[in-house]
Amino acid sequence: MFSKTNSEDKKPIKSNLQPLINAKPCPPSLISSDVSIVGDIKCDGEMQIDGVIDGNIHTDILEVGKSATINGEIIADKVRINGAVNGRVKSRSVELFSTARVIGDIMHENLSIETGAFLEGHCKRSVKGDLPLPKLTTPKT
Repeated sequence: MFSKTNSEDKKPIKSNLQPLINAKPCPPSLISSDVSIVGDIKCDGEMQIDGVIDGNIHTDILEVGKSATINGEIIADKVRINGAVNGRVKSRSVELFSTARVIGDIMHENLSIETGAFLEGHCKRSVKGDLPLPKLTTPKT
């Protein structure tokens, strides 16, 4: 009953499914308050910054801590700002908390500003899907 083999049974099965790379979620990348970076940062996941960045940031989710200072453009799907940002912010969702200090324009789909937050610049709301946020590509080495 079970010992009978068929030549069709030995053929490899073709599948269009690709193995999942990085299937488990990664913890956020952290830049602590004693770190200062000059240059652009690209991250495929979530970042939390508490230090000083002189350059542009391109990531999926960005948390700007109270002690953070960012001098450059931020491009992300979601941005939560507690610290200082000097530059343009392009994001689908932007949250400015009471300790936030932003000098620059904000392009957004959703914007939340807590009482006490400082904002000097223009806010431009985009229709859902209208905000061009290119997907990150990692360079091949």
